Amino acid sequence: MMTIPHVIDGRHTEGHGTRRADVFNPASGEVARQVPLGDQADLEAAIAAARKAFPAWAETPPLTRARILFRARDLIEARRDDLAAIITAEHGKVLSDAKGEVTRGLEVVEFATAAPEILKGEYTEQVSRGIDAWTMRQPLGITAGITPFNFPVMVPLWMAPMAIATGNCFILKPSERDPSASVLLADILKEAGLPDGVFQVVHGDKDMVNAILEHPAIQAVSFVGSTPIAKHVYATGTAAGKRVQALGGAKNHAIVMPDCDLEKTVDALIGAAYGSAGERCMAISVAVAVGPVADRLVSLIAERTRSLKVGSGADDSNEMGPVVTAQHRARIGRLVDAGVEQGATLVVDGRGLTVPGHEKGFFIGGSLFDNVTTEMDIYREEIFGPVLCVMRAPDFDAALKIVNDSPYGNGSAIFTRDGDTARAFTHCVSAGMIGINVPIPVPMAFHSFGGWKDSLFGDHHMHGPEGVRFFTRMKAITQRWPAGIRAGAEFVMPTHA
Repeated sequence: MMTIPHVIDGRHTEGHGTRRADVFNPASGEVARQVPLGDQADLEAAIAAARKAFPAWAETPPLTRARILFRARDLIEARRDDLAAIITAEHGKVLSDAKGEVTRGLEVVEFATAAPEILKGEYTEQVSRGIDAWTMRQPLGITAGITPFNFPVMVPLWMAPMAIATGNCFILKPSERDPSASVLLADILKEAGLPDGVFQVVHGDKDMVNAILEHPAIQAVSFVGSTPIAKHVYATGTAAGKRVQALGGAKNHAIVMPDCDLEKTVDALIGAAYGSAGERCMAISVAVAVGPVADRLVSLIAERTRSLKVGSGADDSNEMGPVVTAQHRARIGRLVDAGVEQGATLVVDGRGLTVPGHEKGFFIGGSLFDNVTTEMDIYREEIFGPVLCVMRAPDFDAALKIVNDSPYGNGSAIFTRDGDTARAFTHCVSAGMIGINVPIPVPMAFHSFGGWKDSLFGDHHMHGPEGVRFFTRMKAITQRWPAGIRAGAEFVMPTHA
């Protein structure tokens, strides 16, 4: 059986670790390949290579780094179909969605090619007589990324290009559930001219995660995953003196106002709730229906949910593929069970779905609940599956309170034709990314991605200007030459006077 290699110091290797993990094809339910779970020796080898590469890479002109990323961008574009096929084979999402994932990752590569611009500091001449001042941004050193299964190309590309463009070395620990795409990314970067040791892939499970968090040579860690793990990553990494951005889970709400364009709103909610089988941190999992719109909204969503075309992601005519593992499918099923037991109205039941020809695949249909309350498990927990919960609120203020009382604050949306309502929502909602008639408001690469509350631990959002700040340190320089220096010691705090 094929073993997926680590990529250390520019070379494929099975490493020193003796443990292996199975990688499944979710559509067939079969083990497709295995991945080595690296040990401390593998991490040390990657760190040694990064130490060797960092001094020269940090001194490489930003324009040279940008040109390498330009070539990488073109190569990723040329291999888009290959990357998408790998994503579909190991994650399960449909090919069109996988291609969209690659495109969104490419946008960050394109932003990172602006390295000469994004690394420019600020300069002030004559801050005082004969004195000039400026700032500069310098790389941290060895950095790392720990990425989730749901976006095996996009999320690594949200991290690595920013780290590389700003002069750092970067070690990627991808999800062990779908790790093959990260190896192809490493090969592409090498082909683009990236020096060995600047970007490396070390596979592993929680043991590797902890080794990365505790290793003193790693200066910063970027993480995307569930909230409990994000809390652990942030606490452990910062205790070890690292800079950490840890993006956690979500329970994204969409408020549906009575004046919305209901047909378009239903289209938006169907895609946002069931696209990628709900395995998105920006999926809409709760629709808060305001006033009289609720009955009609539920009826239309139910009709569309029942007609979802579910099947292998390799067949691009399908709208939804399988979930990533049998264990995850079982967990989703248990939460649907709990919703029924706790009194929610199960309008559409996605449990027990079998896809002809893929009877062993990890399939589950879309489920729709009505009359959900805040005490129910299906509301309190991040399901991360194709389950949409509808709640009912008498007015906008009550709906907004539901959203703001949630412990999560990743993204939120409102569907309305009224500008005053939209403006009030924008200003008052407690979430980091907001959509006005946009169901999944993921910012473009030249802005930054990140939530509030239990959806983000750390001070920096991801990619865009915040990504530059996360992967660099700022220096402030104040300069005066001898001709401008007065004789005699000065004992007071320097001032412009």
